[in-house]
This record gives sequence, C-alpha cells and structure tokens, in this order.
Amino acid sequence: MAPHVVLVYSDNSQVRAAIKRAITPSPSADIAPIVIKEFATADALRGYFDDKGGAGLLIVDGEATPEGGLGLARSLKDEIYQAPPMIGIIAREADRWLATWARVEGILFHPIEPRALAKEVAALLRKDGIEVVATSIGIPPRANH
Repeated sequence: MAPHVVLVYSDNSQVRAAIKRAITPSPSADIAPIVIKEFATADALRGYFDDKGGAGLLIVDGEATPEGGLGLARSLKDEIYQAPPMIGIIAREADRWLATWARVEGILFHPIEPRALAKEVAALLRKDGIEVVATSIGIPPRANH
C-alpha cells in the first residue's frame, strides 16, 4: 500500500509531535503507513498547496497563532478544489460551532487523546475510499465508490 500524506498545521511543536506519535507509523492495521508533513505557519502550508502538493488529510490546531487552524481550514476549503478532509483540534467545547463553520470533517479536543485521533484519522482515510479491511484475508484493496 502506498503511504498516505497527512499534513499537520500548528505553531506548537509539541502539538505537532503529539499528533505524529498518535498516528505513525499507521493509525490502524488496515491503513497504509502515514507520511507526516509538518507546517508551523499558515504561509508555509498555503505554499505547499500552491506548489501543487497533495494530501490525504489535513489536521489543524484551532489554537495556533497568529492564524488559527479553523480559520485556515475554512479558507482552504474555499480556495482548493477538492480540498482534503480535515480534522480540527480545539480546546473548548464552546469552539465546536467554529469548527463546524470551518467545515472540518472531524473535531477533537486538546489535550490530544492518541487513540481518539488515530481512530478519526483511520475513519476519514477509509471514508475517502482509499482503504478496505479485506486485505487481511487476501482480497486486494479497492476504492469505495
């Protein structure tokens, strides 16, 4: 299985490291390995997309500064044709409305709970039609279209 590219946006290196630990080498036995690309600034992430970089998933930190991850997610959803699915990590239940406004497909909370993050990442990668469980019994993977 080809690896999945997962982008991680946070200005906090500890948050990026926690995300990486939770989902690498793979979030689930039936999911191909994960390749993480880390971004500490919104400009660097936008530059990645401007250079035609692709991704299977984007995880954004809603607490990032100076540009919050949820505002950035909303911008990317508006600007990128077929933007990748996104997970927003927020600190307060009161920010759930903002994550919904940002149109992220998954919402999790700080502090990062590794099992919950791995489960959400695996579910979104499967939902995108990339993975199936049947590989363990000798049936080749197929797209879920």
